[in-house]
Amino acid sequence: MRNPLQEQLLKAGLVNKAKAAQAVREQAKQRKGNAPAPPAAGQVDAQRLQAEKAERDRALAAERNAQLRANEQHAQIRQIVEAHKVKREGEIAYRFTDGDTIRDVLVNQALRVQLASGTLVIVRHDQGYELLPRGAADKVYERDAAMIVLDHGRAKTGSGNDADDEYYKQFEVPDDLIW
Repeated sequence: MRNPLQEQLLKAGLVNKAKAAQAVREQAKQRKGNAPAPPAAGQVDAQRLQAEKAERDRALAAERNAQLRANEQHAQIRQIVEAHKVKREGEIAYRFTDGDTIRDVLVNQALRVQLASGTLVIVRHDQGYELLPRGAADKVYERDAAMIVLDHGRAKTGSGNDADDEYYKQFEVPDDLIW
């Protein structure tokens, strides 16, 4: 039995019997065996496990690559510090804060003035601290800003309450104050 549309097309003379029969055969073929068989339950589980393993492997590879990049940056920082550190000499203790602790380095008057003006910067290096010129400190800052301990050349953002700042401007701090 043909469908009503095919019969109408035949009556109108738009299609001949051979073309209509060919279309019926093609539709029958499509309905029969060409549909993919549903996957077995074991195959679905295997595919899911394989996908999970691939995701874990990608996560581990990304973590490993991040660790390699971090190690590479620390090696670059160590190389920059070793190549550009300023020789510390003197008997004046220059005090600064590193986190919650107060640390000091011994410097002479010229180094102290450069530190106060921001020409020199104090960076954390291995277990101690080193003095770096501004250019080298900028390179270290690009790689890891946490390595910079003291930098008077960079403006501090979010200094606090503006009303407090205005109040404390009336008290002058002596230029020769060393704490």
